[in-house]
Amino acid sequence: MIKIGSDIKYAKIQLDDGGLVAIPTETVYGLGGNALNSKTIEKIFTLKNRPNNDPLICHTYSIDQVEKYVKNIPKTAYKLAEEFWPGPLTLIFEKENIIPDITTANLSTVGFRIPKKKITLDLLMNLEYPIAAPSANKFGYISPTKTDHILNNFNSGINYILDGGNCELGIESTIIGFKKDKTIIYRLGSLIYEDIMQCIGEIKIYSDSEVYPGSFINHYAPDKKLYVGDIETLYHKFKDKRIGILCYDRYYDYISEENQIILSKKSSLNEASRNLYSSLYKFDNMKSIDIIITSFFIDKMMGKTMNNRLNKSSEKE
Repeated sequence: MIKIGSDIKYAKIQLDDGGLVAIPTETVYGLGGNALNSKTIEKIFTLKNRPNNDPLICHTYSIDQVEKYVKNIPKTAYKLAEEFWPGPLTLIFEKENIIPDITTANLSTVGFRIPKKKITLDLLMNLEYPIAAPSANKFGYISPTKTDHILNNFNSGINYILDGGNCELGIESTIIGFKKDKTIIYRLGSLIYEDIMQCIGEIKIYSDSEVYPGSFINHYAPDKKLYVGDIETLYHKFKDKRIGILCYDRYYDYISEENQIILSKKSSLNEASRNLYSSLYKFDNMKSIDIIITSFFIDKMMGKTMNNRLNKSSEKE
């Protein structure tokens, strides 16, 4: 059984010794290890069954620490960091050689963020290295937002789970990079597009094939097939199946309420995003359903991010 607790000193000992510690953030739980230790990073890739061309995000506690590991920080990055760090923002920079190539999947760049979770910030302040921490799940599966989700993915291989309670935001960080004079969103996340635009002006959302965390076509997916579209149409299409409905703010008459999960009775996109992954975990563990159906959200604010995740995690017909 994997040990769980809130002992920062014990977590540090495990990390210093090359072990893996699941760390809480405001977005999702990460599978953390010393970002400068190649053998530790190899453990992360192996345990997650993660492709070695999928780079890891590094976590630290201050912009001064980030400066030690990257070659140049653009003015726009400083502006974003001042506005949104600590928080659900990952910034991509040209890396110094001290960051091993395995950590960045042989790319010349590295992603850094400062998480907004006190217990994890306290841990990071006690370390002499950044923590590389992809989501603490099997590759391609639903990201974990509570310790039970981690145990749903792993029964060994993790030295400690640092318990920080449930994740407040529930969806990964937004990833932003810089190319020449352009600032680009590489992954939509919990920091919404509208707030970024208010800070720095118009920004491009990247849609090409460059590899970044979460860029694979199928990602964040439950084991049960998930279909997205008009719920009534999907219900009639799959009425010979045992259906679970992932609802935004109301139940539907088609099936019993026990096979439906409402994401937000208050019609709040933020509450819905906080509950999205946890609800998918619940459906995956329900023996009374075969498939999950849901619909897209309004395509703005957190709705835009949730639509991105539903698109990546759903069946492509």
